[in-house]
Amino acid sequence: MMTSRFLWPDQRVISRLARLGIAFLAMVAVRPGCLAGSAAFRDRTDEIRVVDVAKIKRPGATVTGVELLPAGSFSSPAGSEIFPGLPAFCRAWATLQSAQDSNITIEVWMPREKWNGRFLGTGNGGGGGKIVYAALAAGLKFGYAVANTDLGTSPNPEAVIDHPDRWRDFGGRATHEMTLMAKAMVQAYYNKPPHHSYFVGSSTGGQQALAEAQLHPDDYDGIIAGTPGNNRTHLHVMFVWNWQALHESPGSAFTPEQATLVTNAVVKARAGKDGGAPADDFLTDPRMSRFNPETLLKPAKGGVAGGAYLTREQVRALQKIYAGPVNPRTGERIYTPPPMGSERTMGLVVPEDPRSAPPHSYLFRWVFGSGYDCARFDFDRDLDRLDEGLAPLLNANNPDLSALRARGGKILMYSGTADPVTPFQDAVNYYERVIEAQGGLATTQDFFRYFIVPGLAHGSGGPGLNDFGQKLSLHVPLDAGHHALMALVKWVEEGVPPNEIIATAFIQGDPAKGIRFQRPIYPYPQFPHYREGDVNAPSSYRAVVHPRGQVLVPAERYLK
Repeated sequence: MMTSRFLWPDQRVISRLARLGIAFLAMVAVRPGCLAGSAAFRDRTDEIRVVDVAKIKRPGATVTGVELLPAGSFSSPAGSEIFPGLPAFCRAWATLQSAQDSNITIEVWMPREKWNGRFLGTGNGGGGGKIVYAALAAGLKFGYAVANTDLGTSPNPEAVIDHPDRWRDFGGRATHEMTLMAKAMVQAYYNKPPHHSYFVGSSTGGQQALAEAQLHPDDYDGIIAGTPGNNRTHLHVMFVWNWQALHESPGSAFTPEQATLVTNAVVKARAGKDGGAPADDFLTDPRMSRFNPETLLKPAKGGVAGGAYLTREQVRALQKIYAGPVNPRTGERIYTPPPMGSERTMGLVVPEDPRSAPPHSYLFRWVFGSGYDCARFDFDRDLDRLDEGLAPLLNANNPDLSALRARGGKILMYSGTADPVTPFQDAVNYYERVIEAQGGLATTQDFFRYFIVPGLAHGSGGPGLNDFGQKLSLHVPLDAGHHALMALVKWVEEGVPPNEIIATAFIQGDPAKGIRFQRPIYPYPQFPHYREGDVNAPSSYRAVVHPRGQVLVPAERYLK
């Protein structure tokens, strides 16, 4: 980070600073190139606003820095990321201690000019542990006062073993506390509150989004919950289930070519039969797929010279993964399997180091200790211990969203059909439970709509559609027909619900290379179906209702 220089204010501001204590002077700063002689400082309004932000008092909260930055580029504190083209903004950061052992960091960025009057909370990813500066930069470019948090798990989730207060922060408390403190900063800086507040997050951010909707319905007027990891403990059990299947024998793991072979075989069997175009290299609705991996076994005799096949051990591993995790003693389903058609990125290729732990296995070390070996995980007794310690803190599974609905809040949730990390089937199950709690689909869609996106991977990327503004993109048209945030704002502020969003697939996922194709996406249970004409044009598709549900449902005790 570029070294800051102190801004020495006029006598009125100095007096106010003195009342806060001289030590605070080290926190109020501007970057070089943004000094008091510039036009932006001639009326010194920003100086006074900075003081107002810095003196905020909330229980457990400490403002640790405030600075005024000119338009241009921002370098993250570690210097590893640079974000160009930003408008001038006020950057404030704080630590929040929501409990005795809590340690939450937040940042809030506020446009110095052309604020759109709205507040935007943004989500994290994985185990958190750091501020997501890309989310702050994106929100700022849209004119929002925007906030992000490290979820209380800095510097990484391994650091919070034996720290249950910080587990609770990770599970939702940090997001709520960030929201309250950020809104106080917005009020102090602009001398008025935001007229509407929104939240955008995917993966862990999707968990944060649903936790906010369930636990703190007054925090946000509109929420985008992307690829949600809300059934948290059981999602991580799926990771270990798959990992154990691929480690049952030395021959269970796949090569990258074999993982691609499986995906290609699955897609070939259903492409164009589930609503998609005949040449699609992804599935529109994997719930319609049935695939027997034994068809890829190497023939006893003959076969194609140089052909790719699977071994018996690999077939057994894949069958176990397709079945999904179950309790071996009771037979109860624990969680859904990854969707068919996502094998290429399903983690079938095991790292060369056999000691490598399963992905996202930090949750198990939180409960069982730093040296825990996930190869020993018992899907009955150990799962009970995991849920006893973490489910009440982390899992956002409550389908009762009546409080959010009653205050007029809206949710736009989405998942991708090519996402093996947070499978869309679990989101389908959650949405169906909300429908039941609300008394029907129509009532639910009045405030909560769910989009299943063909070919989208984990929040972005994938072989199919990859951009509809779900991650605050500037690469698609900035209107409600193409951009998820714009659609949500129009729904909240004008009462116009999103019935269709045109999503884009860029060539190799790169906007600079141009558009590969576009296709409409619709609220579940509708899916896009190819009719006729140009397969790359949105007008060649229509909405068709698919059967609801049709997913493997966990036992009731694994939905808590």
